[in-house]
Amino acid sequence: MTIRVVIADDQEMVRTGFRMILESQPDIEVVADVVDGEAALTAAARHRPDVLLLDIRMPKLDGLEVTRRLSGDDTPHIVIVTTFDLDEYVHAALHGGACGFLLKDASPAMLVEAVRAAAVGDSLVSPAITVRLLRELAPRLPATGTRHPAEPLTERERDVVRCLARGLTNAEIAEELYVSLSTVKTHLANVQAKLDARNRVEIAAWAWETGLAATTT
Repeated sequence: MTIRVVIADDQEMVRTGFRMILESQPDIEVVADVVDGEAALTAAARHRPDVLLLDIRMPKLDGLEVTRRLSGDDTPHIVIVTTFDLDEYVHAALHGGACGFLLKDASPAMLVEAVRAAAVGDSLVSPAITVRLLRELAPRLPATGTRHPAEPLTERERDVVRCLARGLTNAEIAEELYVSLSTVKTHLANVQAKLDARNRVEIAAWAWETGLAATTT
Protein backbone atom coordinates (compact mmCIF):
# COMPACT_ATOMS: atom_id res chain seq x y z
CA MET A 1 0.00 0.00 0.00
CA THR A 2 1.28 3.45 -0.91
CA ILE A 3 0.84 6.06 1.82
CA ARG A 4 -0.32 9.37 0.35
CA VAL A 5 0.96 12.44 2.20
CA VAL A 6 0.30 16.17 2.10
CA ILE A 7 2.85 18.51 3.71
CA ALA A 8 1.73 21.92 5.00
CA ASP A 9 4.42 24.34 6.17
CA ASP A 10 5.16 27.96 5.32
CA GLN A 11 8.92 27.33 5.09
CA GLU A 12 10.01 26.12 1.68
CA MET A 13 13.17 24.54 3.05
CA VAL A 14 11.15 22.44 5.48
CA ARG A 15 8.70 21.29 2.80
CA THR A 16 11.54 20.40 0.43
CA GLY A 17 13.42 18.48 3.11
CA PHE A 18 10.36 16.52 4.21
CA ARG A 19 9.47 15.71 0.61
CA MET A 20 12.97 14.40 -0.11
CA ILE A 21 12.98 12.23 3.00
CA LEU A 22 9.51 10.78 2.44
CA GLU A 23 9.79 10.22 -1.29
CA SER A 24 12.98 8.22 -0.74
CA GLN A 25 10.73 5.52 0.72
CA PRO A 26 9.10 3.06 -1.69
CA ASP A 27 5.78 3.03 0.19
CA ILE A 28 5.27 6.81 0.58
CA GLU A 29 4.10 9.36 -2.00
CA VAL A 30 3.91 13.11 -1.35
CA VAL A 31 0.88 14.21 -3.37
CA ALA A 32 1.14 17.92 -2.47
CA ASP A 33 3.03 20.43 -0.36
CA VAL A 34 1.38 23.73 0.54
CA VAL A 35 2.27 26.96 2.30
CA ASP A 36 -0.69 27.78 4.55
CA GLY A 37 -3.69 26.38 6.38
CA GLU A 38 -6.32 27.21 3.78
CA ALA A 39 -4.26 25.46 1.12
CA ALA A 40 -3.92 22.47 3.46
CA LEU A 41 -7.70 22.13 3.68
CA THR A 42 -8.00 22.42 -0.10
CA ALA A 43 -5.28 19.83 -0.67
CA ALA A 44 -6.85 17.44 1.85
CA ALA A 45 -10.20 17.66 0.06
CA ARG A 46 -8.67 17.35 -3.41
CA HIS A 47 -6.11 14.61 -2.83
CA ARG A 48 -7.67 12.74 0.14
CA PRO A 49 -4.27 11.85 1.62
CA ASP A 50 -3.73 9.20 4.25
CA VAL A 51 -1.52 11.50 6.33
CA LEU A 52 -1.31 15.28 6.67
CA LEU A 53 1.89 16.76 8.10
CA LEU A 54 0.99 20.13 9.63
CA ASP A 55 3.03 22.98 11.00
CA ILE A 56 1.33 24.81 13.87
CA ARG A 57 2.12 28.39 12.92
CA MET A 58 1.08 29.10 9.33
CA PRO A 59 -0.57 32.02 7.50
CA LYS A 60 -4.35 32.29 6.97
CA LEU A 61 -5.24 29.27 9.12
CA ASP A 62 -2.88 27.79 11.68
CA GLY A 63 -2.38 24.09 12.20
CA LEU A 64 -4.73 24.00 15.18
CA GLU A 65 -7.66 25.34 13.18
CA VAL A 66 -6.92 22.98 10.30
CA THR A 67 -6.84 20.07 12.74
CA ARG A 68 -10.13 21.13 14.30
CA ARG A 69 -11.86 21.43 10.93
CA LEU A 70 -10.60 18.05 9.78
CA SER A 71 -11.48 16.24 12.98
CA GLY A 72 -13.56 13.15 12.18
CA ASP A 73 -13.37 9.57 11.00
CA ASP A 74 -13.17 10.05 7.23
CA THR A 75 -10.22 12.44 7.25
CA PRO A 76 -6.44 12.21 6.95
CA HIS A 77 -4.49 11.28 10.05
CA ILE A 78 -2.70 14.40 11.23
CA VAL A 79 0.85 14.62 12.53
CA ILE A 80 1.90 17.99 13.92
CA VAL A 81 5.51 18.92 13.21
CA THR A 82 6.61 21.90 15.26
CA THR A 83 9.62 23.86 16.42
CA PHE A 84 8.18 24.15 19.94
CA ASP A 85 8.48 21.19 22.31
CA LEU A 86 6.83 22.92 25.27
CA ASP A 87 4.00 24.80 23.65
CA GLU A 88 0.32 24.97 24.62
CA TYR A 89 -0.47 24.86 20.91
CA VAL A 90 0.78 21.27 20.76
CA HIS A 91 -1.46 20.19 23.63
CA ALA A 92 -4.44 21.80 21.93
CA ALA A 93 -3.59 19.99 18.69
CA LEU A 94 -3.57 16.62 20.43
CA HIS A 95 -6.98 17.30 21.93
CA GLY A 96 -8.18 18.51 18.55
CA GLY A 97 -7.52 15.14 16.98
CA ALA A 98 -3.87 15.06 15.89
CA CYS A 99 -2.44 11.58 16.26
CA GLY A 100 1.04 12.72 17.14
CA PHE A 101 3.75 15.32 16.92
CA LEU A 102 7.42 15.66 16.17
CA LEU A 103 10.00 18.39 16.36
CA LYS A 104 11.22 19.72 13.04
CA ASP A 105 14.73 18.53 13.85
CA ALA A 106 13.54 14.94 14.30
CA SER A 107 15.62 12.37 12.47
CA PRO A 108 14.55 11.30 8.98
CA ALA A 109 13.89 7.80 10.33
CA MET A 110 11.52 9.15 12.97
CA LEU A 111 9.65 11.25 10.41
CA VAL A 112 9.16 8.18 8.23
CA GLU A 113 8.07 6.09 11.22
CA ALA A 114 5.56 8.76 12.27
CA VAL A 115 3.98 8.81 8.82
CA ARG A 116 3.74 5.03 8.68
CA ALA A 117 2.27 4.85 12.17
CA ALA A 118 -0.29 7.56 11.42
CA ALA A 119 -1.33 5.84 8.21
CA VAL A 120 -2.61 2.85 10.19
CA GLY A 121 -4.24 4.96 12.89
CA ASP A 122 -1.44 4.65 15.43
CA SER A 123 0.78 7.44 16.63
CA LEU A 124 4.44 8.09 17.07
CA VAL A 125 5.37 10.91 19.38
CA SER A 126 8.90 11.57 20.52
CA PRO A 127 8.66 9.97 23.99
CA ALA A 128 10.78 12.52 25.84
CA ILE A 129 8.81 15.38 24.31
CA THR A 130 5.49 13.77 25.16
CA VAL A 131 6.34 13.22 28.78
CA ARG A 132 7.90 16.64 29.27
CA LEU A 133 5.07 18.45 27.51
CA LEU A 134 2.26 16.71 29.34
CA ARG A 135 3.99 16.89 32.71
CA GLU A 136 4.53 20.63 32.33
CA LEU A 137 1.10 21.46 30.97
CA ALA A 138 -1.17 19.21 33.03
CA PRO A 139 -1.01 21.23 36.28
CA ARG A 140 -1.92 24.41 34.39
CA LEU A 141 -4.93 23.01 32.53
CA PRO A 142 -8.49 23.54 33.78
CA ALA A 143 -9.95 20.38 35.30
CA THR A 144 -13.41 21.08 33.89
CA GLY A 145 -12.48 19.69 30.49
CA THR A 146 -11.12 16.37 31.74
CA ARG A 147 -13.02 13.41 30.35
CA HIS A 148 -14.38 10.64 32.53
CA PRO A 149 -14.25 6.97 31.52
CA ALA A 150 -17.53 5.30 30.65
CA GLU A 151 -16.43 2.44 32.92
CA PRO A 152 -13.72 2.38 35.59
CA LEU A 153 -10.34 1.24 34.34
CA THR A 154 -9.09 -2.06 35.70
CA GLU A 155 -5.88 -2.03 37.70
CA ARG A 156 -3.97 -3.62 34.81
CA GLU A 157 -5.38 -1.04 32.38
CA ARG A 158 -4.19 1.68 34.75
CA ASP A 159 -0.72 0.10 34.78
CA VAL A 160 -0.64 0.14 30.99
CA VAL A 161 -1.76 3.77 30.86
CA ARG A 162 0.93 4.81 33.35
CA CYS A 163 3.56 3.23 31.13
CA LEU A 164 2.11 4.84 28.01
CA ALA A 165 2.13 8.26 29.69
CA ARG A 166 5.85 7.84 30.37
CA GLY A 167 6.41 7.50 26.63
CA LEU A 168 6.92 3.75 26.45
CA THR A 169 6.11 1.90 23.23
CA ASN A 170 3.78 -1.11 23.23
CA ALA A 171 6.77 -3.46 23.16
CA GLU A 172 8.39 -1.66 26.10
CA ILE A 173 5.13 -1.79 28.06
CA ALA A 174 4.87 -5.53 27.43
CA GLU A 175 8.41 -6.04 28.67
CA GLU A 176 7.93 -3.91 31.79
CA LEU A 177 4.64 -5.54 32.80
CA TYR A 178 5.67 -9.08 31.77
CA VAL A 179 2.74 -9.53 29.41
CA SER A 180 2.43 -10.21 25.69
CA LEU A 181 2.31 -7.50 23.06
CA SER A 182 -1.22 -8.55 22.09
CA THR A 183 -2.32 -8.18 25.72
CA VAL A 184 -1.00 -4.61 25.79
CA LYS A 185 -2.86 -3.81 22.57
CA THR A 186 -6.06 -5.28 24.01
CA HIS A 187 -5.78 -3.21 27.19
CA LEU A 188 -5.12 -0.03 25.20
CA ALA A 189 -8.11 -0.72 22.93
CA ASN A 190 -10.31 -1.14 26.01
CA VAL A 191 -9.00 2.08 27.56
CA GLN A 192 -9.50 3.97 24.31
CA ALA A 193 -13.13 2.82 24.17
CA LYS A 194 -13.79 3.69 27.82
CA LEU A 195 -12.33 7.19 27.39
CA ASP A 196 -13.75 7.69 23.90
CA ALA A 197 -10.21 8.73 22.96
CA ARG A 198 -9.13 8.96 19.34
CA ASN A 199 -5.59 7.73 19.87
CA ARG A 200 -2.92 6.87 22.42
CA VAL A 201 -1.79 10.48 22.67
CA GLU A 202 -5.19 11.50 24.08
CA ILE A 203 -4.90 8.64 26.56
CA ALA A 204 -1.50 9.93 27.68
CA ALA A 205 -2.85 13.47 27.99
CA TRP A 206 -5.74 12.18 30.13
CA ALA A 207 -3.32 10.31 32.37
CA TRP A 208 -1.31 13.45 33.08
CA GLU A 209 -4.37 15.68 33.51
CA THR A 210 -5.94 13.33 36.06
CA GLY A 211 -2.72 12.65 37.92
CA LEU A 212 -2.70 8.95 37.09
CA ALA A 213 0.64 9.26 35.31
CA ALA A 214 2.28 10.60 38.44
CA THR A 215 1.02 7.82 40.73
CA THR A 216 2.92 4.65 41.48
CA THR A 217 1.59 1.13 41.61
